[in-house]
Amino acid sequence: MDGNFRTAFTREPAALKQHPALVLNADYRPLSYYPLSLWPWQEAIKAVWLDRVDIVAEYDQVVRSPRMSIRIPSVVVLKDYVKPRKRVAFTRFNLFLRDGFSCQYCGSHGELTFDHVVPRAAGGVTSWENVVAACAPCNLRKGSKSLRRAGMALRKPPRRPSAEELRNIGRRFPPGHLHESWMDFLYWDTELEA
Repeated sequence: MDGNFRTAFTREPAALKQHPALVLNADYRPLSYYPLSLWPWQEAIKAVWLDRVDIVAEYDQVVRSPRMSIRIPSVVVLKDYVKPRKRVAFTRFNLFLRDGFSCQYCGSHGELTFDHVVPRAAGGVTSWENVVAACAPCNLRKGSKSLRRAGMALRKPPRRPSAEELRNIGRRFPPGHLHESWMDFLYWDTELEA
């Protein structure tokens, strides 16, 4: 590898993003599916150096220091098990994930906002059980009216998802790039068809 490539590789932000490491829990499952648990290559190498992870797979590229060289990790597994959260945080992102990034009135996948099923003006609260993802046209159409008054219906009733449900939904939305070394670890815990 020549010096120009090494300099370009370490200085270009795009190059740094091209070699992320998939981070697996000690049970060899990803810490999260959506967003996929990825570390920049620098973090993966640092974790290897601090003996916090084991390398499971590597890229062909090598980084060098004056005293050593190491192939960039593409899959690392934590040495200590991180217990997954049982409680799911009520965030806009998790709400959109629960609803499959689609409007719960018309099913469109465009620009999403969120809507209170029982309007706040009518005493509705901001909670998992009362807020849904909605496209702007449906949200404007419904406004502060009840579903019946607006002549609209929900595709499914809103409810609090479990952490496991959210992880399973997240699997349906893989990132734009999946390195081939990750494939054995992303879907191994799904049930096989008979």
